[in-house]
Amino acid sequence: MERSAFIKSSCNICMLLTAGMILPTLTGCGPAAYKVINTDIHNDQVAVPLTGFTQSPLQLVRPKGWYYSIAVRKKEDNTYSALLLKCTHQDNQLTPAGSNGYTCSLHGSAFNTAGVVTKGPAERSLKEYPVTTDQDNLIIHIKAQ
Repeated sequence: MERSAFIKSSCNICMLLTAGMILPTLTGCGPAAYKVINTDIHNDQVAVPLTGFTQSPLQLVRPKGWYYSIAVRKKEDNTYSALLLKCTHQDNQLTPAGSNGYTCSLHGSAFNTAGVVTKGPAERSLKEYPVTTDQDNLIIHIKAQ
């Protein structure tokens, strides 16, 4: 093999390996794993149909006029939590990381499903909203942002 052909093929292999390591970390470039439910706010409350939790324990809700989503998760004990997906480091939108919690694509902060920081640079837990249920809906109690 000639020297120039060897160098060219070596460079191609290096680029493929680098792309293979970088692409999985680009969560913002992939398809959204969860559908965001856009909903209205009535009397500082957001209603989420309970039927949605039969398909997935996690629902992403975006109140009308808000930039950030709220992650509503049904826990194993059949209670619910509602966390604002706003990174406490520099206010970036968070993305769900499956059953592991939420991640920030800006600086790599990570939060568990309870909203507690598991990896910095964020230092504060996520904002949690109180929730109640009625016969058909989960009600998130919010104050206007």
